[in-house]
Amino acid sequence: MDIKLPKLGEGSESGVVVSVLVKEGDTVTKGQTVVELENEKAVAPIPAGASGTVRQIRVKEGDKVSVGQVLLSLDEPGEASQSTPAHGGSVAATTAPVPVPASKPASTAIPEPLLESGVINPNPAAAPSVRRTARELGIDLTRIRGSERGGRITMADLRSYVDRLQKLAFVPKAAPGRNDRHPVESIDFSQWGAVSRKGLTPLRKIISRRMCENWTTIPHVTQFEEADITKLLELRKRFAPQYEAKGARLTLTPLVIRALVCTLKKHPLFNSSIDEVLEEVVLKHYYHVGVAVDTEAGLIVPVIRDADKKTLLQLSKELEDLATKARERKVSGEELKGGTFTVSNQGGIGGGFFTPIVNKPEVAILGLGRGVQKPVVVEGNIQIRTLLPIALSYDHRLIDGGSAARFIVELVQNLTLINENDLSLES
Repeated sequence: MDIKLPKLGEGSESGVVVSVLVKEGDTVTKGQTVVELENEKAVAPIPAGASGTVRQIRVKEGDKVSVGQVLLSLDEPGEASQSTPAHGGSVAATTAPVPVPASKPASTAIPEPLLESGVINPNPAAAPSVRRTARELGIDLTRIRGSERGGRITMADLRSYVDRLQKLAFVPKAAPGRNDRHPVESIDFSQWGAVSRKGLTPLRKIISRRMCENWTTIPHVTQFEEADITKLLELRKRFAPQYEAKGARLTLTPLVIRALVCTLKKHPLFNSSIDEVLEEVVLKHYYHVGVAVDTEAGLIVPVIRDADKKTLLQLSKELEDLATKARERKVSGEELKGGTFTVSNQGGIGGGFFTPIVNKPEVAILGLGRGVQKPVVVEGNIQIRTLLPIALSYDHRLIDGGSAARFIVELVQNLTLINENDLSLES
């Protein structure tokens, strides 16, 4: 039997083979991981759907595979056997293995379901609201496969179809005569001196695609500010031993998340998304904060869910746990989804001000640099204070400069309002 790539989750139709954990001739059991697949920055184990002996490996490391594509072929118990001659002789005739054609490599980054054309649903049933929206968008409902009984098309089906069209629109067309996705000619840099080359990793390709899409579809504006965190750092230093005794590292990031959530509740537009299909603003009543983690493979953004409902101790533990899993490439795909706002902290590296790119479909992102001691006038006197560089990038389609200025001013104020009662672990 053939082991095929199962559905990976909502909106996930393909991935890149990171490693093949079996070889031809190996015996595998049902549920055993046979392939590891990188999909949307996460590495997922792909199990065997049955037990048997591996007859042929159909993929290799680096291959891009889509849902339903054959990964390997198995001989189930009893399939590969010797046959006895009809005359009853004792010489066993070994059956020659039937050649299995190699799987067709994916020629495009878009999975086959995205390339459906023609009439899929000849008699589409849909509510008037769905028909009206489709008519306004110029979409032929006969091309949409309805998910309800009888092929009835829902608004979710319509959104999914439009989302597939948008993904298709972002795939670069290959240059004439070329088999890859790059529309430009390769430059021979060796004509000017010695060079070396290495391939882009699957993760770097995903980051590259995401950054291009985010930058080209979102009009970015960045608001800068400095926050006086002198007292906050004193509190952190004072309470850090208590957190360490509880198995947590109290860093600046969970403190910023605490202040950030309070600010988001006062400025809900920054915790929203734009539904580009229905031209609506989706205001989210949950606060799932993504935290950018710098790893050897590239930037990964795991999500802390319900950050508003967690204590500083819980935030500190979860942040450290997710960061460790991200660096070890053990973070799951689900832990990378559903973020409503992202924080990117370069302070540990030593960076100052920078312009972070909004993580679509979010509408804003907060960039933090390294706190620097500077002379500051406080109540008429010059004092040395630690100032934190803050950069707020936002989607100018939805957020205006005045709203961004008010947001960042209140965020700075909320950072100064954190006190020892917020950090205390005493009940």
